[in-house]
Amino acid sequence: MTSEPRLTSLAHGGGCGCKLSPGVLRDILAAMPQAATFADLMVGTETSDDAAVWRLNDQQALVATTDFFMPVVDDPFDFGRIAATNALSDVYAMGGRPILALALVGMPVGVLSTDTIGRILAGGASVCGEAGIPVAGGHSIDSVEPIYGLVALGLVHPDRVRTNRGARDGDVLILTKALGVGVMSAAYKQGRLVEEGYAAMIASTTRLNRVGADLAELDTVHALTDVTGFGLLGHALEMARGSGLAVEIEADAVPLLSGVEALARDGVRTGASGRNWASYGAGVALPGGFEDWRRDLLTDPQTSGGLLVSVAKDASDEVLAMIRAAGFDQAAVVGRVVPGNGVRVA
Repeated sequence: MTSEPRLTSLAHGGGCGCKLSPGVLRDILAAMPQAATFADLMVGTETSDDAAVWRLNDQQALVATTDFFMPVVDDPFDFGRIAATNALSDVYAMGGRPILALALVGMPVGVLSTDTIGRILAGGASVCGEAGIPVAGGHSIDSVEPIYGLVALGLVHPDRVRTNRGARDGDVLILTKALGVGVMSAAYKQGRLVEEGYAAMIASTTRLNRVGADLAELDTVHALTDVTGFGLLGHALEMARGSGLAVEIEADAVPLLSGVEALARDGVRTGASGRNWASYGAGVALPGGFEDWRRDLLTDPQTSGGLLVSVAKDASDEVLAMIRAAGFDQAAVVGRVVPGNGVRVA
């Protein structure tokens, strides 16, 4: 009897869930028709925000986003959970609360069994159930490699929309999840990830960023974004550019998933971390003698990563305690917002 291939072996594009580089995306979006003539479009393609936002009325705005990728793990249920958590994160990162999802499904029919495909969808549906929303429809195709994700829709009060452009001079930056998902994913593909490391990776990538909606209710929280394919430095740079300020990152303060530092020191990295640095490294100042493995972790692409929160300094202790109480035990202050431009690493 022939067994099914590993899901990650079918992900010809690498299965890392990584985005196109920031430079490529800027070029593509610059060539698109501008949407500025739509008065109710609060957030569109003109910025590097996590989702589109459309004002419905004085009390409600619709948050709309989509995300999908190829397998990062072989367990079909876990793959579905990770992909769904990742897609819903963009709603939370705008301060919204999800209301429903649509499934995006591309599967190599005849290669994967209907049971395996069903487990992927069940994993995604389980996360949507945890978020309190239905998977209300979707679309499927026969594709050469497995692809799964969601269209996610949410609601937010127009005055509570949080973008990556609202950071203020003097703000403190809090990161809600530890880094290292990309390194762990690479180690997994190489057969070098121990059982405890796999469990830590799954726990992180399936933890919903629902705290983002609660953070948006606070006047002291000025900006939000989730840290995903561009790594911490890439998304911090987007926040700096969007806000017209500089971001300082304290490298020693950045939380890491258990075991990640040892893997990075041993040379485990994703190809995307190098491409990220090549794309936006000119906008980042590193201290002299900064080791390559440390840079790799700061550019490491995160699948279903944490939120980067820009909060008033005098409220940062209270906000950090709130985030940790919501289940983000490794949340930490990782930097600050200062006058200038770009990102500086200390």
